[in-house]
Amino acid sequence: MHSICFQATGVPGSNYIFDSCSPALAISKPINLRFCGLRKEAFGFSGLTHSSSGRVHFSSRGHSKKVSASAESNGSPPKSFDYDLIIIGAGVGGHGAALHAVEKGLKTAIIEGDVVGGTCVNRGCVPSKALLAVSGKMRELQSEHHMKALGLQVSAAGYDRQGVADHANNLASKIQSNLTNSMKALGVDILTGVGTIVGPQKVKYGKVGFPDNIVTAKNIIIATGSVPFVPKGIEVDGKTVITSDHALKLESVPDWIAIVGSGYIGLEFSDVYTALGSEVTFIEALDQLMPGFDPEIGKLAQRVLINPRKIDYHTGVFATKITPAKDGKPVIIELIDAKTKEPKDTLEVDAALIATGRAPFTNGLGLENVNVVTQRGFVPVDERLRVIDTNGNLVPHLYCIGDANGKMMLAHAASAQGISVVEQVTGQGHVLNHLSIPAACFTHPEISMVGLTEPQAREKAQKEGFEVGVAKTSFKANTKALAENEGEGLAKLIYRPDNGEILGVHIFGLHAADLIHEASNAIALGTRIQDIKFAVHAHPTLSEVLDELFKSAKVKAAASSHGPVSEPVAV
Repeated sequence: MHSICFQATGVPGSNYIFDSCSPALAISKPINLRFCGLRKEAFGFSGLTHSSSGRVHFSSRGHSKKVSASAESNGSPPKSFDYDLIIIGAGVGGHGAALHAVEKGLKTAIIEGDVVGGTCVNRGCVPSKALLAVSGKMRELQSEHHMKALGLQVSAAGYDRQGVADHANNLASKIQSNLTNSMKALGVDILTGVGTIVGPQKVKYGKVGFPDNIVTAKNIIIATGSVPFVPKGIEVDGKTVITSDHALKLESVPDWIAIVGSGYIGLEFSDVYTALGSEVTFIEALDQLMPGFDPEIGKLAQRVLINPRKIDYHTGVFATKITPAKDGKPVIIELIDAKTKEPKDTLEVDAALIATGRAPFTNGLGLENVNVVTQRGFVPVDERLRVIDTNGNLVPHLYCIGDANGKMMLAHAASAQGISVVEQVTGQGHVLNHLSIPAACFTHPEISMVGLTEPQAREKAQKEGFEVGVAKTSFKANTKALAENEGEGLAKLIYRPDNGEILGVHIFGLHAADLIHEASNAIALGTRIQDIKFAVHAHPTLSEVLDELFKSAKVKAAASSHGPVSEPVAV
């Protein structure tokens, strides 16, 4: 998720991301809060009383074991199966599915061959947010103009590299431990080992060198996640040529680092490294930086996040060979033109970060035992996340969620997919609307989005015969943003003027990752602009950026009834 969790593998520059309470509100019953796709239990909160993970081979230190805890609300398995549901992979997607299954009364087991939490918790969203929290504070303290505008005087800011690294590692360890404990407390059986499908409704698991265990389940969910994608010709040594897995350990802060790929992973790490003093060079295969963003937002982001910083870039080039530093020589990067394939340039840098996206981790899963062949490594699924075999038929009782299916490589998308599958296997006809799932890049300022970009919306409009409207609002008109001296930013709404449908929302600015959810929830619930424009926002808050955005849209359709459901009470 990294947060760094978004584009499909195989597209140059694409990346996997890789995340208010009022005292007047009294909660009378347990609620299910989620953070960055994680349940509240991941943060050590208690009170739930009702009934993308990488499949990495585990270095054995003992026999395979089953960790379980009694929970009467966890249901009892059918006589013919060990479990109602088995989940292969205990990342954010698997964890979300497991907890929702327990709530639905299913006897549930989860198989994990590495560590609970998967990529997001251990090598993605969680530790990267810790590093970005540091870079944000460093960037603010280092900006003399910003501090002076607030009337503050601060001496030269510095940092302890090991202390920063420890902050990221400690956070990941805490969340990983809390995830494990939350599943134990709810009665989810945690089966340690590498899971493999051996036939319909049957899975084996175990560690290398020890006997396998066979378990059966009425339904099986594949949630094995992804790993960093490293193109051919690039030699990763984990020290000077690294992936995001290595970078999150922050074992060094190089003077000059090349980042291959300018998607979410690359952008976030450029924010971290430049705040800590590094110079950055982007290497992007496409003709423009940030290819996955709405073009208008991308141009603004480049003006703010790249041009003023110690960052240069090469676009329209491939890094065909990268050699790690050794024997006193620097890292050598050979570039060719992406179109002509002619040699273009050779760079010598202190380090190189490979941020070219993520690849599904599905090898060795045993899919051949149920007549399934992956497509570029992804498990083929339908709109209900049911696995499809080589003949185009659905494999009964087998589902795939998260990065392994490639639909949307985001940690919270994996969790949402897992919940959707559980709804289906318990008799609810749930289909997840992926266009309602938001995405965010945690740079400073942040970028967030949901739905279609403007080019995508116009292409859809041309095919289906409707008009596209675009509305924009600036953070410079927002009182809270100006109070923070953070007026640089833009919110953009793409919609249908004829019926008020929200097609997409894109935000660049202060706390954009938090603001996007009003738009994503509106899309998920089918709320139209003519109705949401009557929503009331507290003043002065950043949420008024969205308020003004919806109010500025020119919708022809009339609003539905928005009056009070009962007589108002005079106060």
